[in-house]
Amino acid sequence: MSVARVTEITSSSKKSFQDAIEKGIARASKTLKNVEGAWIQDQKIVVEEGKIAAYRVNMKVTFILAE
Repeated sequence: MSVARVTEITSSSKKSFQDAIEKGIARASKTLKNVEGAWIQDQKIVVEEGKIAAYRVNMKVTFILAE
C-alpha cells in the first residue's frame, strides 16, 4: 500500500505557462522523492507597463512517501 502527500508550490517564467510548469516540476523533483504528478490549480500573469512580464502557476505536487 502506498501513501502519498501533496504539497503546493508556485513557479514563474518570463517565457510561458508551460515553461513555469516545467521549472516548477524540475525544482520540486530535486527536493521531493517519488514525484508522481501535479495539478495546476491557478495560472496568473504579471503585467508591467501594459505587457506580460511573467507567467505564474500554482500547482499541487503529489509524491509517494518512502517506506
